[in-house]
Amino acid sequence: MKSDFYSAISQIAAERGIPREAIVDVMEKALATAYKRTLGSNPPPMEVVVRLDPQTGMARVFAEKQVVDEVFDERFEVELSLARQIKPDVQPGETISIESTPRDFGRIAAQTAKQVILQGIKEVEREHIYGEFMEREGEIVTATVQRTAKGNVIMELGKAEAILPAKEQVEADRYYHGQRLRVFLLEIRREERGPRLIVSRAHKNLILRLFEMEVPEIFNGTVEIKSIARESGLRTKVAVAARQEGIDPVGSCVGMRGIRIQNIVNELNGEKIDVVQWSPDPREFIAQALSPAQVVEVNLNEIERSALVIVPDKQLSLAIGREGQNVRLAAKLTGWRIDIKSATALLEEEREASQAREAAEAEAMATEAELAHARVETRKVRPDGTVVYQSVHYGPLGDELAGESVQLRATSQKLYIYYNDRLVASYMLMDENEETEEAATPASESE
Repeated sequence: MKSDFYSAISQIAAERGIPREAIVDVMEKALATAYKRTLGSNPPPMEVVVRLDPQTGMARVFAEKQVVDEVFDERFEVELSLARQIKPDVQPGETISIESTPRDFGRIAAQTAKQVILQGIKEVEREHIYGEFMEREGEIVTATVQRTAKGNVIMELGKAEAILPAKEQVEADRYYHGQRLRVFLLEIRREERGPRLIVSRAHKNLILRLFEMEVPEIFNGTVEIKSIARESGLRTKVAVAARQEGIDPVGSCVGMRGIRIQNIVNELNGEKIDVVQWSPDPREFIAQALSPAQVVEVNLNEIERSALVIVPDKQLSLAIGREGQNVRLAAKLTGWRIDIKSATALLEEEREASQAREAAEAEAMATEAELAHARVETRKVRPDGTVVYQSVHYGPLGDELAGESVQLRATSQKLYIYYNDRLVASYMLMDENEETEEAATPASESE
């Protein structure tokens, strides 16, 4: 029959969820330390090994001792004749590992075992928890709400304790004791008090894992999630693509009568989810990302990575979304900066731009007509780089033109200055009382 000691060890291992061998190993190390304490305050360096029989609970101590001809301290020395019974060729001065179990070591072992159960096993449990959850980092786990503390939600995760920080919570969620929630295992930190598990309800990868659980096509790889944009608790956009011909990626995610997507929405307490078709063509992808709004046209600026999207007038508010949410999520999903305009607004802008062009062209034609009939006058550029026209200084034209002759032509509003048939400057005409940065005070004499 198995001993009470064996049964107790097995029960502890089952309750704690850790291997029985790990408990025995910790107890053996603790007993070795306890034996060393019996050797005094400053024993010589020696190796001590304790072997614990898991059936009977009996502890046997094996310690290194020095082989001598005559023993003065049996704690550290062993007689040559006795040592040669274990190792025939041993010589005086060598060390040998020999059983050294004290007579009252059973009592010491019982006391130490109690301390290990109260203290050492907790460390084994912590290491076991760390090793178990280290492999599950980045996965979805189910946790039970225990309490709240300083804005954080403390959750039970099997034998471990998890923390849901305030920044990883969803504003729309309400947490109460005993509530079971699926959470994303964000990080595992090794701390003195044990591993700290950080979980999240707001991370976008929670969406990814939920789709993998609910949509077999995503789990087996025939449908791929290309990108996710999320404003937790409010709305999420998911771009999907098929890796196999004949599969509708959006339909696969939505499911028959929307059952698959509804399961995910329910898990997220009603958060809206838009599943859109991914496309390698940025224009098509941007148009899909703005769903449910309809798009008339998408114009891209590759250099600035921006897109101008034209939508029907009645679709403008839908495309932008409440407080800009729809277009903001579409921009995150596609990686493009998106500007939205209605068709009427675009036509109005184009009409105004056309009128401005026509006005500019008409002004240019009028100026050309005036210049064609304008009288050409020659002036010599003054040493300060200016020329004088109707008693007003215009310039400076630059030191390289000082002393050179230039030709002047004037329209009703501007003065044009030419050098070698090349226009070098133009100025608004002014009277003698005006002063500007380009024109000085009226000349004292005309040239």
